Formats: sequence, structure tokens, C-alpha cells
Amino acid sequence: MANLKLGLQLGYWSSHPPANVVELVQEAERLGFDSVWTAEAYGSDALTPLAWIGSQTSRIRLGTAVCQMSARTPTATAMAALTLDHLSKGRMILGLGVSGPQVVEGWYGAPFSKPLARTREYISIIRQVLERENPVANAGPHYPLPYTGEGAWGLGKPLKPIVHPLRKDLPIFLGAEGPKNVALAAELADGWLPLYYSPFRQDVYAPSLSNAKPDFEIAQGIVVRITDDIQAGLLPIKHMLALYVGGMGAKDRNFHKELISRMGFEAEANKIQALYLAGRKDEAAHAVPDQLADEIALVGPAARIRERLAAWRETPVTSLLISARSAAEMRTVAELVLG
Repeated sequence: MANLKLGLQLGYWSSHPPANVVELVQEAERLGFDSVWTAEAYGSDALTPLAWIGSQTSRIRLGTAVCQMSARTPTATAMAALTLDHLSKGRMILGLGVSGPQVVEGWYGAPFSKPLARTREYISIIRQVLERENPVANAGPHYPLPYTGEGAWGLGKPLKPIVHPLRKDLPIFLGAEGPKNVALAAELADGWLPLYYSPFRQDVYAPSLSNAKPDFEIAQGIVVRITDDIQAGLLPIKHMLALYVGGMGAKDRNFHKELISRMGFEAEANKIQALYLAGRKDEAAHAVPDQLADEIALVGPAARIRERLAAWRETPVTSLLISARSAAEMRTVAELVLG
């Protein structure tokens, strides 16, 4: 039975910066949390808060879950990662993801096509920067280096980073949902950031993970709600699932809905989406099966959560990333998971 590590998932900001983030992370570090993670959508970025947090902590690993690839060129992302790795004395984890077509095309003004090929090129370039063995070059169509296309002056040449990276093997994680994307993470990355994972349905991802190296990490975000009222505890998770299954992405192409269908809930996913798109959001949430919400979360009295953690310890998941709202909640979860 494997040991599980704990991470603190801060996500991205809502309308304002959250209060007491540094104090929360400092308490997580004292409690033995392994990592803290930030995210980005189309508001706050993932890297700046990590620099702020890293300056006021000493041990906890600093991860992005995730940096959106279309937000930065591969070399810009590599520069940010190697800079933060130096400043934090080797604590950086670079989590990457393609995001989705609505954000990529609507916010970044870039095409979403060929996400797998783009990811392969992107990671290859970052690895070249971190290894610093040769000038960085890429012949692929998505991130050509040096650039020789329309508008080029013809003066570009492959370059090495001026700064010697602290770690050539700075860990790169990949946020991935689809089977091919997960397989790509297992092939190219050091870790995987799933959206939803059920310890009772490991076969959903097992083929994609078959080529993962022995030290491959899987950091799974999970909602923990300690309560005697399981139904009430599941309700916010069901609302979240209704939003993702029903409202994230286009009707005919919703990656989250496709995942829930692969998990064995295709009929339910179709119903959830239909209700949500019809504006019946509460009904959509109540259409989410209790079993699904319960499997991807940890809900109930402490004794029940401790019992269900046994199933997670039998999976390849290495870290559970929780979104704690208080130091007291983190202490309780640390007692349950870390002992």
C-alpha cells in the first residue's frame, strides 16, 4: 500500500486576490505538505503567485497546475521555470496544459489545432533549454526556431540560455484528459495532472499509463469535505460536475463530458448537459450520480474518509491536492492522509 503525499491547490484568483495565502502555505509546509499549486485561466497568472509564495517558504515544492501553453512561447516558459527554480533553490514543478479552444482562440488569439503535436514540440524545446547542451532549435511547424517565416529578417540564430539552469531535470507535469494526451504525458513528462480520477475505475486510464516510468508522479486534485451529512457534502461536488460536464466547452465537443462518459456515465452525462444548457442548472446538479461525485472526492465523517483513502493508496496516484479553506481543515486532512 503506497504512501500518499499532500499538496495544496490554490487555483487561480476569482474577482480579487485571496487573503492569507502565504500564511496558509506556511502552515501547509509546517504540516508536511509536499507541494503547493497555482493555476491560470484568463485573469491571474500561475507563475507570479509562486514567486511570492516561494520567497516566504523554504521546503514546499512549487507547482503550476497549469501554465497554459498558448500564453507563452516555449522558451518564455522555460525562462520562467529556470528562474523560479533558481530563486526557490530547486523547488519548481512546471505543470503545462493546452487549455481549451474557447480560451486559446478567444483569449490568446491562437489556433487550438494539433494539440498533441504542439505539446510534443513545446516540451522538446523546454527540455533543450534546461539541458543547455546545444543552441535551441526546432524544425517543427508550431514553434519554429529560428523563425524564418513571413516577416522574418533572416537574422535569427539558435541560442543557448545565458543562465545555467539549476536542474537539467526540472520536473515537467502535463495536465491531460483524453487517452492520447494522457499517454503523451506518460511518454514525455515526469508527472500527470488529471482532472478527475476514480480509484474504483483505474481501467479508464490504465492503457494510457502503461508506458509510464517507475518514478512517474500523478497529482490528483480532490475535494475533501468532513461532515456527517454525506448528501449535503456531495452537493457542491455535484454542482461543480454539472458545470464542467454541462457548461464547459461546446455542446458537441466537451472534453470533460467525454471523460465522464468514458468513466461509465455516458447516459447521465448526456442528461446533465441537456439540463444545464437548457438553463436548469440545479436539476443538472441533482442529475449527477451520487456514486460519481463520491468516487472522485473524499466526503463524510473522518472514519469514512480514512477508510476510503485505502482505495487511493492502491492506485498509481502519488499526491492528493486539496483546496483547503483554513489551517484547521489542513490539519485535519494531514492527520487523515499523513498520519
